[in-house]
Amino acid sequence: MINEFMNEFETIGLYFALAGIFFFIGMAIQDVLKKGDVPKFGRYIVWLVLFLGCSGFIAKGLIQVFWQGAGVG
Repeated sequence: MINEFMNEFETIGLYFALAGIFFFIGMAIQDVLKKGDVPKFGRYIVWLVLFLGCSGFIAKGLIQVFWQGAGVG
């Protein structure tokens, strides 16, 4: 029983740590874009790429949860 709780705690901690890393990457990119006087179109492209990377990570996690729940993986 305790092992199950530890596994859940480790998984949730990993997800929060990765979310924190994505947040800090976003803040660093925002700082670089402001200091570099990047045009608006370039900023939109950078944020689009960052958003697609985060959404891909979230989609992978959701697919993994659904597949494991269905007994596929």
